[in-house]
Amino acid sequence: MTTAFSLAPLFRHSVGFDRFNDLFEAAQRNEGTSYPPYNMEKHGDDAYRIVIAAAGFRQDELELAVERGVLSINGRKAERAQDGVTYLHQGIAQRGFKLQFRLADHIEVQGAKLENGLLQVELKRIVPEEAKLRQIPISV
Repeated sequence: MTTAFSLAPLFRHSVGFDRFNDLFEAAQRNEGTSYPPYNMEKHGDDAYRIVIAAAGFRQDELELAVERGVLSINGRKAERAQDGVTYLHQGIAQRGFKLQFRLADHIEVQGAKLENGLLQVELKRIVPEEAKLRQIPISV
């Protein structure tokens, strides 16, 4: 038995929401990916921030890219020689990661900074003039 379900019946009376169903399906596939932990924050009407716990990663070990509306964040740990170190307990993760976030229309990545082990990715909604609400006059 499959656990996948289709939201197609909900969209029969809508136009342009076909990507919405894709978002739900992607969320189901990515359920259980919790490394590294992250927060998604909203700062005002059009400003957002993704904060990723990237403890132990240096700036050159992190890579951000946007392609076709998908923000990809990769972390690759460089091999470091630790001569004479034997771990009695290793609770700090040393593995790489890949996170992907599907960006809504008109969301742009403004920048990113690594500070105190937290990678902060700044996002902003920039709606072009042609996509904003405009009144249509009715002629008589």
